[in-house]
Amino acid sequence: MSILQAPIFLYSTGPFSPCSCRRSIRATANAPKTQMSPPEALVVAKFYAIMDVVADRVEMHKNIGAQRDNWNHLLLTSINSITLTAATMAGLATTGGTGAPLVALKVSSTLLYLSATAMSVVMNKIQPSQLGEEQRNAARLFKQLYREMQTTMSLYKVTNIDVINEAMEKVLALDKAYPLPLLGAMIEKFPKTVEPTVWWPPKRHRRLERLGEEIDGNGWDGKSEEEMREIVEVLKRKDAAEYLRLSQKALKVNKILAISGPLLTGLAGLGSSFLGTTHGAWAVMLAVIAGVLASVVNTLEHGWQVGMVFEMYRSNAGFFRLMQEIIESNISLREVERRENGELFKIKVALQLGRSLSELKHLAALSSSRNGEEAIEEFASKLF
Repeated sequence: MSILQAPIFLYSTGPFSPCSCRRSIRATANAPKTQMSPPEALVVAKFYAIMDVVADRVEMHKNIGAQRDNWNHLLLTSINSITLTAATMAGLATTGGTGAPLVALKVSSTLLYLSATAMSVVMNKIQPSQLGEEQRNAARLFKQLYREMQTTMSLYKVTNIDVINEAMEKVLALDKAYPLPLLGAMIEKFPKTVEPTVWWPPKRHRRLERLGEEIDGNGWDGKSEEEMREIVEVLKRKDAAEYLRLSQKALKVNKILAISGPLLTGLAGLGSSFLGTTHGAWAVMLAVIAGVLASVVNTLEHGWQVGMVFEMYRSNAGFFRLMQEIIESNISLREVERRENGELFKIKVALQLGRSLSELKHLAALSSSRNGEEAIEEFASKLF
């Protein structure tokens, strides 16, 4: 008897909303059913309750992701406007003569620079572009989980409490990987070590009663197992390692920019505070030039969304780790009837890597040979 492994389709298509989720639930509920015992009916009711929660999670993360995208645009515009206004005031202070006009421009420029420094520190700490990417990933993965649960209801008789426990574990794992609150639970934006994002619970094997006949042999043989092992090796050696390397580079760039922005606005504020003194010439140069450079740095960091790029690379590394675990969890089972059907499984893996079945076999053959340069340089994924 085959089992339904966690699907590895991470990118879903088509419109989605809680209303459509609930309509499909009602449609399924109104469909003709076989008579169930009260315990079985309770398990199905629990499963539908979890599906409803998952549908709500999709909308929650979608809305919060849009909000945090707005934070990125509004904060970037505000900080750059304040910084350039302060630089303009510092420049005008040198032509404003002495007395009250000079003091007014000097104090205003200094206060604006201090405000920009404080806002920049907060923005660099929370990284709104990265927060938005986290919420987009969460919405997509909750949508995937909902459709996986729909597939389970369509193909299997959900009468086992283990199915409920597994669904709840997946919801909680996603909640942990992509938290909603900022205070206390926010993901560290500048970690000491870069690790792939993990949004799934430990793999467990379960049995489900299938609505239909089994495929003889379950689609597995020794050659198929060896091909999957070679695919895992390529994923580890090339794809996952490459995206971890890119994540580390993006993190380094983001750290440099996050430190440089507030530092430059702070120096500009210091320079503006010395306007009108014996060091006035150097002070105005520091105030104006540092302010302009701070605007450039902020635009590079948040306009180009370096934090989002870092999160995207880390999420891609997590995707390849998930594929490795799914493949390994299948081929590690000695009882082939407990695995997902081999033919279906190979189609899923090939599509996730952007390859045809023949290309997947060719990649496995190249990896097993380890002789030519192509076998060393080629990546498993052709999608990204």
